[in-house]
Amino acid sequence: MENFLHHNISQDSLSVLFSKAPVAMSLVIGDEFIINSANPQILELWGRDESVIGKPLFEALPEIKSQGFIEIFDHVYKKGETFNGNRWSVFLQKYGSYEEHFFNFIYAPVYNDHQKIIGVSIVATEVTDQVVSEQKLKESEYRFEDLIKQSDYSIAIYRSEDLLIELANEPMLKTWGKDKSVIGMKLEDALPELEGQPFIGILKDIFRTGKTYTATEDKVELVVDGKLQTFYYNFSYKPLKNSAGEVYAIHNMAVNVTDLVEARTKIQESEKKYRDLADSMPQFVWTCDKNGKITYMNDSWYKYMGFSKDDDVNEAIEKIIKPEVYPEVLKVWDESVKTGKPFEVEYEFLDPQNPDTYRWFLGRAVANIDEKGEIKQWIGTFTDIDDFKQLQAQKDNFLGIASHELKTPLTSLKLYTQFIEQNLNKQSDTRNAEVARRMNHQIDKLTDLVNDLLDVTKIQKGKIQLNESEFDFDQLVDEIIAEQQMTARHRILFNHYKIGDVTADRHRISQVMSNLISNAIKYSPDADKIEVSTDLQDNTIKFSVKDFGIGIPENKLQKVFEQYYRVNETKEHTFPGLGLGLFISSEIIKRTGGRIYVHSIEGNGSEFCFEIPKFKI
Repeated sequence: MENFLHHNISQDSLSVLFSKAPVAMSLVIGDEFIINSANPQILELWGRDESVIGKPLFEALPEIKSQGFIEIFDHVYKKGETFNGNRWSVFLQKYGSYEEHFFNFIYAPVYNDHQKIIGVSIVATEVTDQVVSEQKLKESEYRFEDLIKQSDYSIAIYRSEDLLIELANEPMLKTWGKDKSVIGMKLEDALPELEGQPFIGILKDIFRTGKTYTATEDKVELVVDGKLQTFYYNFSYKPLKNSAGEVYAIHNMAVNVTDLVEARTKIQESEKKYRDLADSMPQFVWTCDKNGKITYMNDSWYKYMGFSKDDDVNEAIEKIIKPEVYPEVLKVWDESVKTGKPFEVEYEFLDPQNPDTYRWFLGRAVANIDEKGEIKQWIGTFTDIDDFKQLQAQKDNFLGIASHELKTPLTSLKLYTQFIEQNLNKQSDTRNAEVARRMNHQIDKLTDLVNDLLDVTKIQKGKIQLNESEFDFDQLVDEIIAEQQMTARHRILFNHYKIGDVTADRHRISQVMSNLISNAIKYSPDADKIEVSTDLQDNTIKFSVKDFGIGIPENKLQKVFEQYYRVNETKEHTFPGLGLGLFISSEIIKRTGGRIYVHSIEGNGSEFCFEIPKFKI
């Protein structure tokens, strides 16, 4: 060994090599595996200090003797075969604690100049955090799968463009008129009667577009109880995406509304038949006159709520609806009565079985129009959706947990990527350093998506907080524009109006500004500039971003601030993102006491604006 070191690698060179290596490394010599060299990284993994150098490996780490490592080292040393360990479980005594760790490592034979094996080299990386995170994520997936199976709603998951039925709960199997034998089959093979109907095509198209598809009272022909029958469903097809934003499966949730659709048809045929049928339905069915005063409630309402038919229904609803939401519901209802637009609102009714709690209901109503185009009456329903809302909340919790768990490995990945880039730059390897820089940029994008999911979860739970302070609004705008200009090919033109100091949450307002500017750049791919402007009227600050891009159709203007809504130029040209940025921005501005809005002409660009008070009054 001494001859080998003198003629091949100097001791100083070996020490420098091991100490400067970005991974944990060690060299053990002889059949007793004496620790000849060990860099700080591997000493940290072992939980030991430099005093172990010069000692036999299994004397320095006695706890690994019974874990199969003696046999592995003997095999490498005697047979000269490299051994690779992937996510290998190892119990180590570190800092007074005996715990399980996970490592990726390589044990390779070391030869002298006579091609004789004189030792074993060790290269190791600890992946404990990654393994534990994946285990937790897998546990979350199991819990989510159990929630689906226990749900009273019809739910199924289809994987890959072949639409393989990966999961279908009992209500969905009952909906199809099938048993568990269809799980694992292609949807079109399991339900051949879907041929000629649009659903298979819609599902396959979602793998290309990544857009959620929802339908209300959609007609479907299914073979149930041995015969082809017609049903109507409210359903959604929601794409499930991996960390790269690729659709890998589709989540299908359906609610059978056949009875409701058939009931409405019968209502149009006969008022008496309608009331008889409505009284037998589990939903609360009601009618209003053209002025919005309730004239009828079905028997299910009285049985569930415990009211007498002599009670005034309008007063009864005011008593049981949650007080803080009643004014807003009344406002929406008055607007429907005035305009004839369909009414649809979710709100909470007092639970008669548990007087201190409320249950979620979906209120819907449509106007019955006479031959003159005037409203004759309103026909509506209250549907108990409390279980659905709970499932939705559990889904949001799952997204929150998953997003939170993703942040740790993302942070580690970013650190590793930056480290690699710095080292490559030091080695003047600019080509690979550029690859590392691009990797770092993509990690930033993924981190932004995870942060958006976390923000949405906070908003839905009412936990998003604004940390207000006084700051220079003009300075913030300059910083955001300079930051965006660094990565944009568009020229960002700024029409400046001096605003001065403002009281708001600086971080959240900057988040909204960045989102509006980056959206303007993204949705104007053929333009070369965007315009940013500020203005001050009395105590109101106005910030606007104008682009010269694809624009937004007039019928979609009110949807752009909705959760998960994404603007697409054509079916062939989609834009990346989760459709959360404008929703989050809207919520931030609302909580700041301002408003956000958009002016747009399809094909001629858009102008997004927000207004906030300069100072709180």
